[in-house]
Amino acid sequence: QVQLVESGGGLVQPGGSLRLSCTVSGSIFSINAMGWYRQAPGKERELVVTISNSGRTNYADSVKGRFTISRDGAKNTVNLQMNSLKPEDTAVYYCNADVVLGGRSSTYWGQGTQVTVSS
Repeated sequence: QVQLVESGGGLVQPGGSLRLSCTVSGSIFSINAMGWYRQAPGKERELVVTISNSGRTNYADSVKGRFTISRDGAKNTVNLQMNSLKPEDTAVYYCNADVVLGGRSSTYWGQGTQVTVSS
């Protein structure tokens, strides 16, 4: 059983910062790509950023220069540092991981954490 547990969401004023964390637990052989997605009310889930197991990143244009993803392979953790937050960043943020288990790679999702940017 693989679980992704996110933390760090909350309410922040425009221009502020938040740091999200996600830890993968379970009988894991290895983890390939990890990432963060978000879903705002009435909108489809969208990519925020992904990071490969070699450290290559892929950011959405809307967050480039403001958000930074990092990964700790030893702890199976991925973090998202969000700076200069805008009201349009308000969404539920989901952690995502491609986990290798039993010789197969499968995609797992966290339960989501709410980020609200408002004055």
